[in-house]
Amino acid sequence: MTCRAFTAACESLGISVQPAPPRAPTAKGIVERTFGSINALFCQHLPGYTGSDVTRRGPDTEKDACYSVTRLQDLLDVWLVHYHHRPHEGLRHPMMPRKALTPNQMWAALLAVAGYVPVPLTGRDYLELLPVHWQAITPAGLTIHHRTYDADLLAPHRSQASPVAGRGGKWEIHYNPHDVRQIWVRLPDCELTEIPWIHRDHVHRPFDERTWQHIRTQAVDGNHGDAEQHEASLADALDQLMRRVHSGHATTTEQALLARTAHLPLPAARDGNPGTEAPADNLAQQATEGDDDSIDDLDGLPDDDVSPAPVTGFGLYNAHEEAATW
Repeated sequence: MTCRAFTAACESLGISVQPAPPRAPTAKGIVERTFGSINALFCQHLPGYTGSDVTRRGPDTEKDACYSVTRLQDLLDVWLVHYHHRPHEGLRHPMMPRKALTPNQMWAALLAVAGYVPVPLTGRDYLELLPVHWQAITPAGLTIHHRTYDADLLAPHRSQASPVAGRGGKWEIHYNPHDVRQIWVRLPDCELTEIPWIHRDHVHRPFDERTWQHIRTQAVDGNHGDAEQHEASLADALDQLMRRVHSGHATTTEQALLARTAHLPLPAARDGNPGTEAPADNLAQQATEGDDDSIDDLDGLPDDDVSPAPVTGFGLYNAHEEAATW
């Protein structure tokens, strides 16, 4: 799913994607070198780092108290700022071939030559970059994982085939994996249009698919034969879960489920004008397990300078000493 979302995002931004052959790290040397730098300069300094094999990990790493994904993202963001001020042996200017430049310095040099056109993303762009799902519009609306999404504007399209060829009559739907209280469907001659979950007004906080599946597995009502009543019962159980978490009476598992979505803002499209503000969800947090590529075959490629240096943490140059060299 993440790969499809990434490809769709690139297409919407006019970026061409050239797939690399499986298990061929030399086909994407720059990417592999970047992974190597992240491992050597960032990941190996974190608690719980296991390395790529048993020879590259410390003792008792399973006993380390590891950071949460949110905290890791914060640390990575800080590290990236320092990384872009760090000289790279492979970055050279024709007028100063003996001096290794930082990524920011090289960017400034190229920017002066090529220029750029700033194109800020809008709320509409955010919706276009969300993951895509294809679903039929039934007389009841759109049903996804036992949740029904419906609105009056779907009336002309119920039980109708999508105009998109090759999708079996299904319609293009965009969804936020961190807040499934609404989806966005692309209707004919229209931009993406928000369609709310029919029980959205009963559940006032964001929740993701994992939380919904937890509610479904815990459900004990006997209304499975009545789909509408069963969905209403699930919505009520979800509301009760959120109330327990808010009052401090929830289990550790329940608290962890809602902690993943506790700080998400309301969707920008709620007021009918999705171009005004973009939610702050970070789609880059989505990850998939890639092929078993290795950087062992890239020893001959230009490398970043990873020699020992004074550090303040996470393998970074001391900020004060580096500032004197800019």
